[in-house]
Formats: sequence, structure tokens, C-alpha cells
Amino acid sequence: MFGFGQDIGIDLGTATVLAFVKGKGIVLREPSVVAVDNNTKEVLAVGQEARKMLGRTPGNIVATRPLKDGVISDYTVTEKMLKYFISKICGRFIFAPRIMICIPSQVTEVEKKAVIDAASQAGARKVYLIEEPIAAAIGAGIDISKPCGNMIVDIGGGTTDIAVISLGGSVVSSSLKVAGDKFDEAIVKYIKKKHNVIIGDRTAEDLKVNIGCVYPKIQDAEMDIRGRDMATGLPRTITIYSSEMLEALMEPALQIVDAVHSVLEKTPPELASDISDKGIYMTGGGCLVDGLDKLLQEKTGINVMIAQDTVSCVALGTGKALDNLDALDGKYRK
Repeated sequence: MFGFGQDIGIDLGTATVLAFVKGKGIVLREPSVVAVDNNTKEVLAVGQEARKMLGRTPGNIVATRPLKDGVISDYTVTEKMLKYFISKICGRFIFAPRIMICIPSQVTEVEKKAVIDAASQAGARKVYLIEEPIAAAIGAGIDISKPCGNMIVDIGGGTTDIAVISLGGSVVSSSLKVAGDKFDEAIVKYIKKKHNVIIGDRTAEDLKVNIGCVYPKIQDAEMDIRGRDMATGLPRTITIYSSEMLEALMEPALQIVDAVHSVLEKTPPELASDISDKGIYMTGGGCLVDGLDKLLQEKTGINVMIAQDTVSCVALGTGKALDNLDALDGKYRK
């Protein structure tokens, strides 16, 4: 199948890469993990296949996540990953695609350039950038073109982006390097400290998804996990309760709440009153931690809503923004 210069929107996430093709919707949803052979520098697996290798590879193979805290930490590997995903979406393309990529709201010019260069090297004809909270707002179905304030809290894998949007742009924004990954790290630390057992990131993520919470549950859920006992060095099975997860996850959750609070403090009063009427919208996979919306609502006194299909919001918003690529040519193009 030949692709004739498709327009592609990419949500280049720390944990997951989603791609939207104009006219087709979301066509790709893969973990942003790449397995590389250290000796030959050859890419052995990308996405789902590479994720299975995390923490399970021999010495010469390294399974890594080339994006850290929402920005590129390994340029060469990111370029190879993008190349793989673009060719998977387009097949053998005659015309290179135009690509719009999401970036966190507070990235530096150097980090922006790294994303643009990586996408160009991977085969893009033109590269456009869009800020994550704006894409998330569009994806959540909010009309951002009106002169009224909307607050978006987008919690991804590496960053939490908070923005107050009016007339199609960010009025006040903040980007915080506390998100899904930090929740996982907090769980690993907690279990090591309290139970003397070392677990991997994948087990921590399973705990977060299944019994993680940041607001007291009516019924205490439990889950059995296996890890390595620090005293004996042998595998051991332990039972973890959601009340323990509450203890482990409270600190990173409160950091997000504080960041939302400080953005509200900097918001012009007219827009702040709009937000208290309309509420705060939460998007991104990280906001699915049980009770995060209740915690934020309790601490700010503002109604909090979780957007539909939160994980795909940014990719869907990028996809909708593709319709305006021609208009954006002067504005966003780098």
C-alpha cells in the first residue's frame, strides 16, 4: 500500500506513542520502548515487543525508553523509533508525510529542535509542534477558540501539563516532571522500605492500575505480587493493600495538586471565575489513578471532570488540529 503524503498527528509520550492519521483516526498505540543490541547498535524490537523485554535482557541487549520526562533523552534511538512507527503507518510512502507532534508546554528551544530534527530524519516532509494541554483540550471536546477560560490538567507518563486556555492559546501554564512514572517509582520505593522486597517497574505499574488510589477507598482492595527479598535474595510473594498504595502515592499526588493550585493563583480573575463555573478537565493516562479527581476537587473546591477516552485525548486533539495545517503553516511551522 502506498501512502500519498499523509498527514499524521503523533502524541510522542514518555510511556506510549499514539498516532492519528487524517481520515482514519488512531491507527497506532504502542509503548515508547526500543530494544537495541549494544554491540551492533541495531534495533531489535520496538513498541509492544520491546516492552516485554524491559528488565529481562542479557548484557548485550538494552531495552530503553528514549523519552524521559516528556523530552528526548536518547536522540538516535528516538529517531529510529519514529522511523519504525512512521513506516508502519504509511507503508512505503511516495510522498513524505506532514507530521504534527505534541510537546510538553514548558520545553526549551533545544528540546523543540531535537523533536523536529528527529521527526525530519525519520522521514517527515514538514514538522509542526503543538503544546500538549492545547491538544488535550481539543481532544476532550472543549471549544478553545472562545474568550473564556478552560483549565486542563494532562497527566501523562513523564510530565503533568497544566494550562489555562482561552482564545486558542495558553494564558498560564506549568509543566511538572511528576506523572505516571513518578507514581511507579514511589510504589517501588515504598515496597522496598516497608516490606524489604524489591520489585520492577512493570509490577509497580500493575499495582498502580489495579489497586492504586490517592483517596481513601470504602473497601480495601488487595493484590499479590512477587519480588526479590532483600534479606535472602530469593523470590517472595507478598500481599499489598490499597490503603498502602494510598500512603505510597500521596506525595506525588499532592505535588500535582500544589502545581494546579499555583497555576490557579496566577490565573487572571475573569478566567478564574470561568474555571470555577465550568470546572477542571483532567486528561492523560495518569489521571486514571483512583481518587485523583476527588483529591483535586477537595483541595481546590472546584468541580473536576475526567475527559472521555483520557488516554487518547492528546492524540485525538492533534488529529483535529491536522485539519488546520494549512492555516498553521505560518504559525507553528519550525
